[in-house]
Amino acid sequence: MSSFIDEVTLYAKAGDGGNGAVAWRREAHVPKGGPAGGDGGDGGDVVLVGDDGAHSLLDFKYQPRLVAKNGEQGRGKKQAGHQSADVVARLPLGTQVFDRDSGELLGDLTAHDQRLVICKGGSGGFGNSRFATPSRQAPEFARPGLPGEEKNLRLSLKLMADVGLLGFPNAGKSTFVARVSAARPKIADYPFTTLVPQLGVVKVPHVDGATFVIADIPGLVEGAHEGKGLGVRFLKHLERVRVLLHLIEVPLELAAGAPAVEHTPSELRGPIDLVERYQVLRKELAGFSDELAARPEVVALNKTDLLVVDPLTLPGVKKLQSHLKRKGIPLLLLSGATGQHLDDVLLHLWQRVLAEKAPKAQPANFDPSRDLR
Repeated sequence: MSSFIDEVTLYAKAGDGGNGAVAWRREAHVPKGGPAGGDGGDGGDVVLVGDDGAHSLLDFKYQPRLVAKNGEQGRGKKQAGHQSADVVARLPLGTQVFDRDSGELLGDLTAHDQRLVICKGGSGGFGNSRFATPSRQAPEFARPGLPGEEKNLRLSLKLMADVGLLGFPNAGKSTFVARVSAARPKIADYPFTTLVPQLGVVKVPHVDGATFVIADIPGLVEGAHEGKGLGVRFLKHLERVRVLLHLIEVPLELAAGAPAVEHTPSELRGPIDLVERYQVLRKELAGFSDELAARPEVVALNKTDLLVVDPLTLPGVKKLQSHLKRKGIPLLLLSGATGQHLDDVLLHLWQRVLAEKAPKAQPANFDPSRDLR
């Protein structure tokens, strides 16, 4: 079973406040001691905290209850009960918290150590010493503690990354991620090698200290937004990325001595119209979300090491390049396996990421239009 879980339901219950005490002062030589009941302690809160070291909701799949303890009861001699400790759950960045009953979005954890008090503990009740007045010197009652809040929750994780990888199965996304980062996704020559999203931190070549985060999701197939294949479940993980990197595999009939293999999906065999393949994937994005389809896009032709000629001289590639040019998108070349043209692609992605970030995060001399035409 995969350790990556991105949807869970939880029951959360804050602690009830402790009851105030009814007690009396009992000391030698004080025959008519007054009220001495202490207050009850507050119940513990249920608190959700963003944690950049967490990457899955797996722990909460098997422990679906977050219940804080009740506050202590008040005691005699005006001693207050202790407040109960909060229950704190640390969640991956990008976790959205919904009220399962109403569907309301209660919070979105997007920063490390961001805190969300999801259920407030009940206040402790007052002891009878609180109610003594000149006209009521011996109150025989106290206030009970208030109940803590409780909620049925749904947690939904959307990974946070700068660049999201797109492509059909076997487009070479996992090889690319393994080449440019410390992430080590499973790599093999059959579809759906990637079964869960992968995150990797990429060091930008020739720029000291510059990095960005890249996310790889399972490959898409036609009809993904309608539930076909594996990618539909993970398309939501691209909704937070700044830039999409669309990898298109070199057609197998163009590769030197590389016939279609048994496990290659049927849509990758035989003559391929690259523009058509590009448009199929764009259709899947638009079918899932207009907002996702509007993300800035970089397109790269991958596995160019398999070709014995310049790919830009091939009619099918030239047709794709012309189509993308009309959309204002350059076609980059890449070999994830050999690293050919890798630095150019990473620098291009970094520039696009910077262009999408707030101006305060950009270097003073940064020109987002440079080298992006």
